[in-house]
Amino acid sequence: MPLRKSPSNPALNTVDEEGPSGPLSGPATIEWRRQRLLQIGSSSGAASGFEHVADETSSLRPTLEARAASYGTLPSTARADASKSTFRSRHALRALPSLFIPKGRHTSPPTPGTQTPRSISFRNSTYFASQRPISAYDKPVIGQEETEREGAVNTNGIRVWYSSFTSIDWLHDAIKDSARQSALRRRKSKRGILRRQFDRSIGWVAVTIIGFLTAIIAFLIVRSEQWLFDIKEGYCTTSIWKAKRFCCPVQDDDTLLKRALPSFVTLTAAQDCPAWRPWGEYFAPVASSADWLEVEAIEYTVYTVIAISLAVISSLLTIYLTASTSFVTRKDSGVLSSTFAAGDDAKSSTNPPAPARKVLFYAAGSGIPEIKTILSGFVIHGYLGGRTLFTKAVGLALSVASGLSLGKEGPFVHIASCVGNIVSRFFSKYETNEGKRRGILSAACAAGVAVAFGAPIGGVLFSLEEVSYFFPAKVMWRSFFCAMVAAVTLRFLDPFGSGKLVLFQVTYDKDWHAYELFPFLLLGVFGGVYGAYFSKLNYRWSRHVRNGTWLGKHPVIEVILVTLVTALLSFLNPYTRMGGTELVYNLFAECRDGSANTHSGLCVLNPPTQAVSVIYAIFVALVVKGVLTIVTFGIKVPAGIFIPTLGVGACAGRILGILVQWMQFSYPDSAAFSVCKGDLNCVIPGLYAMVGAAATLSGVTRTTVSLAVIMFELTDTLTYAVPVMLAVLVAKTVADALEPKGIYDLVINLSQLPYLDAKHEYIWGPYQMSDVTDRDVEAIRLDQPNTVKSLRDQLQKLVDSGNSDSGFPILKADDDGLRMVGYIGANELEHALSIVADDPDEVISFHAAGPHGHFPLASSVSSLAETGSNALGLDPYDFSCYMDQAPLTVQDNSPLELVQQFFTKLGARYVVVTDSDGHYQGVIDKKTWLAFLDELEHKSG
Repeated sequence: MPLRKSPSNPALNTVDEEGPSGPLSGPATIEWRRQRLLQIGSSSGAASGFEHVADETSSLRPTLEARAASYGTLPSTARADASKSTFRSRHALRALPSLFIPKGRHTSPPTPGTQTPRSISFRNSTYFASQRPISAYDKPVIGQEETEREGAVNTNGIRVWYSSFTSIDWLHDAIKDSARQSALRRRKSKRGILRRQFDRSIGWVAVTIIGFLTAIIAFLIVRSEQWLFDIKEGYCTTSIWKAKRFCCPVQDDDTLLKRALPSFVTLTAAQDCPAWRPWGEYFAPVASSADWLEVEAIEYTVYTVIAISLAVISSLLTIYLTASTSFVTRKDSGVLSSTFAAGDDAKSSTNPPAPARKVLFYAAGSGIPEIKTILSGFVIHGYLGGRTLFTKAVGLALSVASGLSLGKEGPFVHIASCVGNIVSRFFSKYETNEGKRRGILSAACAAGVAVAFGAPIGGVLFSLEEVSYFFPAKVMWRSFFCAMVAAVTLRFLDPFGSGKLVLFQVTYDKDWHAYELFPFLLLGVFGGVYGAYFSKLNYRWSRHVRNGTWLGKHPVIEVILVTLVTALLSFLNPYTRMGGTELVYNLFAECRDGSANTHSGLCVLNPPTQAVSVIYAIFVALVVKGVLTIVTFGIKVPAGIFIPTLGVGACAGRILGILVQWMQFSYPDSAAFSVCKGDLNCVIPGLYAMVGAAATLSGVTRTTVSLAVIMFELTDTLTYAVPVMLAVLVAKTVADALEPKGIYDLVINLSQLPYLDAKHEYIWGPYQMSDVTDRDVEAIRLDQPNTVKSLRDQLQKLVDSGNSDSGFPILKADDDGLRMVGYIGANELEHALSIVADDPDEVISFHAAGPHGHFPLASSVSSLAETGSNALGLDPYDFSCYMDQAPLTVQDNSPLELVQQFFTKLGARYVVVTDSDGHYQGVIDKKTWLAFLDELEHKSG
């Protein structure tokens, strides 16, 4: 039985481990906060007496007949207000494309009637002297000299925590870090100097650890995927744990350069390898007759069964370990919502059940769209956690090994970001500052690309161009260092067995010619057209087929069907059966005279007799890979888009290269080929494959500079910089003309992620500030009494309206209207009310200026546990310390572009609108602004 307070047991006059340690502490458990808030105004409960024991008829679990109408529900006035038309409906704004995640199946305590939240006595200083939880977000200045306090950097109120799918306050985090830096600089002693140097080195230590761990995880994934991919065809008799490449080493017989081929290049059927035993040979004695048809059928059956098994295991891990409903943390807010209600909760019996909400699977897909959303300033708890990291890594090896048309390079960015998030938790400098943590995540993204392609410089540029939202010079340096550490570590681990860092090293010894610019231009057009229509078709397939039919409710069946079709089509020819990385490597390869290595028959030495059959086989592979990628990308397994797209583009480029080679072979004396001077090996089809791959990937992802650099590092050559750059630019131009959004932006729309694109330019037209200003937002009036219960009711009204991620403007009346005093977030108000819930009629105060105004923050060395909050003279019923007393304001005659810059460049969470005299008019929060932009884009489109 849980301990209860009693006068004879003063040791129990402190809060239990579920509650907060004070107004400046981190979040309590959601069950504790919910029960505390629901008991406000109840005539019975823990607050009625020390010796009261909560039972099944207590206020926390009353019988249905005994439940008061106001207990855990909106008052009658609130219900009347809730029926009014909303701001969005009056302005004809569509529903905001944002994700609301259910908080879990068991978010309320299983037995709330037997564990009543304990009453708290604020007259006892031991409550405030308790140790600060590690999850406290802001830390107060404690124990400083008066001269230090005078020089302290003021902050714009205290933040307690960020909930899932709420925007971080970039300005607050920047000011808080400035306060921390100021406190460090004021320490002039040797110890202070050492602390400053240590603080500067923390970022470099963190990115070093991230780069090292990312490389190790990538090594394990690559080696596991190689073995699992080959086990579908047979096993190594010398060691069953060896992949085919390591069981049967392949040497390039190039006379100019003896080198080991990468591990993803395997022996063909015609090459002899006694140590490798196919499954057809293993099961041959079981068959009644071991003719070629029987063996082929056995091999196909085993291949298909293993492929489906690997894909299903990957899907099951993704669905059951990383569903968004399974991630519930004490940082989640809005606990008054019926989403948190249990079957025996008062709110669940008086309010209708919450509507079904979209569920995400955090380990599915590439993760890049979600990473873009997180780096833009939104919080998704659990997406970068340890459970997601484990599922993504294991599931990625299984899904790629199954032979599905997907790659592992994109998910490496997600995996590296998970590593970055986990490592940053061990440093309070980043744990308690979401803005600075995103700098670490940007560096981690660079490391992910570095280990995926062996392209550290391209990784930095990819992080800058594609995923990062805020990328100052310091972040660029650390990203470069992190990518370098990851690349060097992976180089020594040597996962491909080639002794090289680059993935598709080419050794072309001929330069490109001017006449080839036209074929390169055609490849750019193809890449743009393919990228645009691939994005359109994948989006429509996902929206209308995957989510609009029974497949949406049976994701595992969809995985089985896609894998079965992939296995069936993979036996059409060697190129459809080949792994994506091996296919791209062979398509990039250069054919040399006298070499026995024909790169799986792709080398055409006599075009009139060989070209047609090779072109047909490559074209079949192009169509199969393209169609399968459309239906595969988006299934509930970890999946990337890079390698399948490179494969499609490389196929198109190789076909065009063979055609140009055939023309040069047939008309060697033509003026167009005069620069070849009769050399029949003047045309390199592999170069066309490389250019086509770059163009197609640019058309799909809309990356330019980073993609070009990645291709240079991938192939270890700068000779063909101009062809690659030309094709990439043409592809992006054509793709933007056909479909303005790339695949990542379309996935963001499909997943309803709250992403504010800073690169998009809007045409505001006739719209003015009044069209987007919310004048009906709930506000706290200082000229009216604000009790604990009345503020709880206002908070509940805000939560039930679906705006739990916003807050309340605090207003005071003057002769001509209302003036802004400050702004308090819903999270902060919920946290503060849960502490003072035992006194529902106590008046809450807010002060425009005073000891709590612009509350100073300390560096990471101070903590609440050192002296206790009473040293600051905090009054628990004075919520001024939670209030932002200097919110961003804009006049109602300002252009809308100014508001857009506030949200994108300054990272504002909300903007307060005033008239020319400074009187309050309304609020524009980020959620309202996103809804307005979505409607604006919908009308213009």
